[in-house]
Amino acid sequence: MTSYEFMRWLTFPLMTTHLVTVRNDIKRLIKTDASVNKPLSILDVGGRKSPYTINLAADVTLLDVPQEAGTKEALNLGFTESILTNIQKKRSNISDVLIQDMTQSTLPEACYDAVVSIEVIEHVEADDLFVKHIAQVLKKNGWAYFTTPNGDFIKNEGPGKNPDHVRHYTRQELHDLLSQYFDTVDVHYAVSTGKYRVWSLQSLKSTNPIRILKSLLGTVVNRFQSRGLEQCSQNTAHLVAVAYKDR
Repeated sequence: MTSYEFMRWLTFPLMTTHLVTVRNDIKRLIKTDASVNKPLSILDVGGRKSPYTINLAADVTLLDVPQEAGTKEALNLGFTESILTNIQKKRSNISDVLIQDMTQSTLPEACYDAVVSIEVIEHVEADDLFVKHIAQVLKKNGWAYFTTPNGDFIKNEGPGKNPDHVRHYTRQELHDLLSQYFDTVDVHYAVSTGKYRVWSLQSLKSTNPIRILKSLLGTVVNRFQSRGLEQCSQNTAHLVAVAYKDR
């Protein structure tokens, strides 16, 4: 374990509800996957500096598009050479780092046990190709884990529109898309919205101690608020999908 990984592990309980939910979900999927007797090979699509797969008992390959000038640069999306160098120094479970567009994937079929794609698909114009290629790289009995904004409640329109989001899916839309390429699909809601979630999203690096305390309080309260909301389409921030490839 590197010093970076140790610090991430130490502060993990203080992280946002979404991060904790995703990480715990992936850990459970890895633990219950009895298809292999060695560490799972996981493709983290759009992973970049992904905190979701740090310290997991798996061989992780990070894949992301190259960072370009404009919106991607402003929103700190995609890979740069400096990001790649830092990742390889900080992470001990990274087996490979790939710079490519998943919609134009050149990866061989059936080469990974699992794929994770966290808050990525809403950025992708060719979402059908994106999902198709993810399904193709999965081995038999593999699984893919996705999260994306909850389009049943959060509409990407008006003055608050995110310029880098192509669409926000409803639960049914995401289920229908994934079902074209996967044999079994479960989509549910996650993370309560409201002021405590907003508080929890404030940076803990602030030099303002009141702001830090407010962020920690927001995280604790939001964690409790977010329990048992899997079927709640309103006042939830995210969709979580687990898709299985049986053949």
